[in-house]
Amino acid sequence: MKTIILASASPRRKELLEKIGLKFEVEPSHYEEDISSKLEPHELAKALSLEKAKVVAKNHKNALVIAADTFIVFKGKILGKPQTETEAKKMLETINGKAHSVITGFTIIDTENNQALSKSVETKVYLRRLTPDEIDAYVKSKEPLDKAGAYAIQGLGSVIVDKIEGDYFNVIGLPLSALVESLKEFGVHVL
Repeated sequence: MKTIILASASPRRKELLEKIGLKFEVEPSHYEEDISSKLEPHELAKALSLEKAKVVAKNHKNALVIAADTFIVFKGKILGKPQTETEAKKMLETINGKAHSVITGFTIIDTENNQALSKSVETKVYLRRLTPDEIDAYVKSKEPLDKAGAYAIQGLGSVIVDKIEGDYFNVIGLPLSALVESLKEFGVHVL
């Protein structure tokens, strides 16, 4: 059995793979993502995950490397991760009470034969209408920082989400169903 490597520093992606019983190692990719590309969002998500996977794949001769990239698309504009409270507040004000898409691209690379597979998954998320005080309180919790779209559906952000259409785990950062189906192509069966 090949070593499986999660090319991500995300504790959420690590937890998700642990939940499904996958045995893996973690080696964060230090690829510097750039979401300003002119690529269509699904293509951009796949391209970013591929580049992240390639960086880690170079270090291994016989492994399966899994990488992912998640961002928000609202009215055709890509929203990444806010770095400051001001950015988080602005992002939340932008998507407040509205629907947006969460897109995750993931790539699996078999380093033995250089076979690569990249896919993307989209989930529609509807936020409830928040008051300015609710936005301020959520930003002060620090949870929105460094989260795509400035919220974490699996944390306190769960109270601001009205409903979703699609894969819940995709919103957290890794579409488990699609990933598990794709891993079968590399001889890895979770069930």
